[in-house]
Amino acid sequence: MANIKSAIKRINVTKTKNNQNRPVKTQISNEIKKFKAALAANELKHAESQLNVVFSVLDAAAIDNVIHKNKADRQKSKLAAALNAAQNASKKKSA
Repeated sequence: MANIKSAIKRINVTKTKNNQNRPVKTQISNEIKKFKAALAANELKHAESQLNVVFSVLDAAAIDNVIHKNKADRQKSKLAAALNAAQNASKKKSA
C-alpha cells in the first residue's frame, strides 16, 4: 500500500475509472461476439446490422477515452474486412 498521499489518491482514482470503464469494455466484447456469431451462422444481413452496432459502441468508447481511437479504428477495420470476406465467399458460392 502506498504511503504518499498523492499515490493513495491515484490508487482511488484508478479504481473508480476502472469501475466506470469495465462495463463499456464488456459491452464491446459482447457486441463483437454477437457479430462473430452471426458471421459464423452465415446470417449476413444480421451480421451487417450488428456491425453497425459494434461501430457505434467502439466509437463511443473511443470518444470517452475508454479505448484508444486507433484501437477502435483497427477493430472496426478488422471486423469490416471479415464481413466483406464472408459476403464475397457467399457470392462465389451462389455464382
